Amino acid sequence: MKNGKTQASLFELHGIPKFAEALPLALQHVVAMVVGCITPAIIVGNAVGVTPAEMIMLVQAALVTAALATAVQIYPIFGRVGAGIPVVMGVSFAYVPVLLSIGTQYGLPALFGAQVAGGITAILVGLFIKPLRKFFPPIVSGTVVFTIGLSLYPVAIRYMAGGAGNPEFGSLRNWGVALFTMAMVTFFNHFTKGFMKLASILLGLIAGYAVALSLGMVSFQNVNSAGWIALPKPFYFGFEFPPHAVIAMVIMFVVNSIQAIGDISATTVGAMDREPTDRELAGGIMGNGLGSLFGTLIGGMPTATFSQNVGIVTITRVINKFVIAIAAVVILIAGLIPKFSALLTTIPQCVLGGATITVFAAITMTGMKLIVSAKMTSRNTAVVGIAVALGVGVSQVGGALGGPGMPGWVGNIFGSASVMIATIAAVLLNIVIPKDKCDEPLPAETAAEIYEDPCEVEAGLEEMTKEINEISEIISKDE
Repeated sequence: MKNGKTQASLFELHGIPKFAEALPLALQHVVAMVVGCITPAIIVGNAVGVTPAEMIMLVQAALVTAALATAVQIYPIFGRVGAGIPVVMGVSFAYVPVLLSIGTQYGLPALFGAQVAGGITAILVGLFIKPLRKFFPPIVSGTVVFTIGLSLYPVAIRYMAGGAGNPEFGSLRNWGVALFTMAMVTFFNHFTKGFMKLASILLGLIAGYAVALSLGMVSFQNVNSAGWIALPKPFYFGFEFPPHAVIAMVIMFVVNSIQAIGDISATTVGAMDREPTDRELAGGIMGNGLGSLFGTLIGGMPTATFSQNVGIVTITRVINKFVIAIAAVVILIAGLIPKFSALLTTIPQCVLGGATITVFAAITMTGMKLIVSAKMTSRNTAVVGIAVALGVGVSQVGGALGGPGMPGWVGNIFGSASVMIATIAAVLLNIVIPKDKCDEPLPAETAAEIYEDPCEVEAGLEEMTKEINEISEIISKDE
C-alpha cells in the first residue's frame, strides 16, 4: 500500500509499481539497447570523418534522441502520436547503408536534411497506414530486411580489420581482438541464460574491450578532455536538401515504418495476448517520425523500434510503462554526460566489428524468416531472387549506373544503395507477377513452427511415430 492505494503490478500497462522492482528491469532494457543505439552514429561519424569532439556530440545526440523518442511512444502526445505501449526506441542499424551513402557523398548537413523529409514521411505513413500495408507483405518486407543485412556485412568486416584509414588495417592484432569479441558474444548468447543472454552483445563488447585495453589499443584522451554535463547543441551540423539524398531517405522511412508494425505487433501479441489496434500502429509510426524529426535538431540519427527490447518484453511479459519510463530517464541522463559519451567512443573499431557482425547476421536471418513465412513458391522465389540480385549486384559494381545516356541522379541515388534498388524491385515484382493460392502467407502459428528447436521437432517426430505404431497395432488386432 502507498498513499492508501495498492501499487500497480509489473504485468499491467498503467500505474506505478514498486521502484525497487522496476529499476533492475529498466536497467536491463538500457543494457540491451545502448550499444546498438550508439554504434550507427560511430560508424557514420568515422566514415564522414568528424572530429573527436563531434563524434562525442553524435553519440550524445543518439542517446538523447532515443530517450525522448521512447518517452513519446509510451506516453503519446496530442492524443495520437505514440503507440502508448512498452516500446523502446533507438538509432537503427537499418538506416546505416543509406546514411553512409548520403554522408560520404554529401556530408552530414545533407544527411540531417534528408532525415527531416524522412521524419515527415513517417508521420504521413502513420496517418495512411491501412492502404499502404498491402504493398509490403512478408515477401517484400522480408526481402528488404534480408538485403539490409547483406549490405551491412562489408561494414562489419571493415571494422573487424581495424577500420578504414587505420595504419594497422587487416593486422593480426585487429582480427584477433575482433574474433575474440565475436566468440564472446556468441558464447553469452548461446551458452548462458537470463540476463547474461539478453546482454550478450554488451558483455562481449566488455570482454573485447578489456583485451584491446591490455594490448594498448585504447586511448582515453577524449574522455579526459570531455566535460561532465552538457546539453546537445541544436542545429550544429546544419541542413541541406539534395534531392537524391531526400528520395533515398524517404524510401527508407517508408520501409522502416512497415517494419515497425512487426515490432509493435510482436509486443502486443507476445506480452499482451492481443493484436495491436489501428491507433497503436498509426501512433507508433508517427511517434517514430516525430522522434527522428527531433533528432535532426541536435544531431541524432533516424530512430526505430528496437527488436531486442521487444524480445525482453515478450519474454518477461513486464508491460508496465513506468518501467520503460525509468529506462528512458537513464538513457537521457547518460546522453547529457559527455564523459560517458566520450568513453563509448574509445571502443576500438575491431571490437565494434566483432560485436556488430552478429547483429547484422541476426538482421539478415530475420529477413529470411519473413521470406520463408510467405512460402517459397516459384513466384515468390523470383520476387526475392531478382530483387536481391539487382540490389546487391548493382551496388557492388562501381559505375554500373553511370554510363552514357544514364541520368546522373540515377547513379547518385541508387549506385551505392542496394536497399533502395531491392525495395523498389520487390514492390514492383510483387505487384506485377500474378499470384495464386499457393502464394498466400502461412498462418502465424505455422510460420513459427518452421523455426522450432530441432530437439523439439525430433521429440515430436518420435511421439508421432509412437502414436502411428500404436494405431497400427490396434488395426492389426481388429483385423
